[in-house]
Amino acid sequence: MKKPLRILVAPLNWGLGHATRCIPLINRLLSMGMEVLLASDGRSLALLREEYPDLPIFELPGYNVKYKGSSMTWNIARQLPKISAAIFAERKKVKQLVANYGIDIIISDNRYGCRNKICKNIFITHQVNLAIPNPGLEILTNEINQQFINRFDECWIPDFEGAKSLAGKLSDGRPADRYIGPLSRFKKSETNKLYDIIVVLSGPEPQRTILEEKLIRQLSKIDQKTLIVQGKTEDYKETSLTENIKTISFLPAKSLNDAILASDLIIARSGYSTVMDLVALGKKALLIPTPGQTEQEYLADRLMSQQFFYCQKQDELNIREALEKIDQYSGFQDLALAPNLLQEALHDLCNILP
Repeated sequence: MKKPLRILVAPLNWGLGHATRCIPLINRLLSMGMEVLLASDGRSLALLREEYPDLPIFELPGYNVKYKGSSMTWNIARQLPKISAAIFAERKKVKQLVANYGIDIIISDNRYGCRNKICKNIFITHQVNLAIPNPGLEILTNEINQQFINRFDECWIPDFEGAKSLAGKLSDGRPADRYIGPLSRFKKSETNKLYDIIVVLSGPEPQRTILEEKLIRQLSKIDQKTLIVQGKTEDYKETSLTENIKTISFLPAKSLNDAILASDLIIARSGYSTVMDLVALGKKALLIPTPGQTEQEYLADRLMSQQFFYCQKQDELNIREALEKIDQYSGFQDLALAPNLLQEALHDLCNILP
């Protein structure tokens, strides 16, 4: 009998989206009989520990990116030394893990340092092309991005190829790249209504907290039964703020899936993992891009122009207006995930090694 492969799955800790979209991939590997090890840091690490308490899980150095202003270019540029040091440190950590645990394959979701020369290395990203406001800087940044991606054996893109693409120009890959379809941990089903609105928060601080505070101020003035899932994995707490507003620090995948299905409207960031979840659930949403995060701003503009979702800027947030306009946007009613694409990619990957 063929020995099970040891596969390290390592999502980036940049909000919870990279970790959550790895859940269907991890589940598929486990169903194939593979030995799965996990690695991340921060809230993503805590989420993985919650979802997979029986799997080996390791802490990686954190990138610890902060969003303190409106310019992503400046935000990232001033933090490049810290990010570069984290990438170098995670390469050393991964080298130790490979040596200690005999890892065969590394699947890195946007962690540039999670690779090793004696393993098969897969890089997952929906941002083959980065969105930068300055055209000249965009060309330079994407050349550097491509150099990093090229150090991996394969690049997998969690999107549809061509006309059905969710991420547009961001995921317009190269001929060698493989499209594995959108990834979501959620499943659609019939559920009784419990809430008018569910707010699902995530993303880097301090912007996560800033948005939460803005939403609470406005939601407290309208008569809508609301659940706010704070995305804070480090401290479980449930609080009733008002008669109509309840906050909960964190919900595991199944409970969050049920809560979203039991709500009429989702309010969330326009992160790509959220977009993929909306494909799975077919729900309507108000999307609010993180200020200065050009990927989310691009996705919000694209999805609103296509009449899928109503979007507002954080500093122009107006819940009353959103509730009046939301019905003009259809959501993803006619799209579905393509799990066969992921299954085929993993089958091919796990059969290339003895």
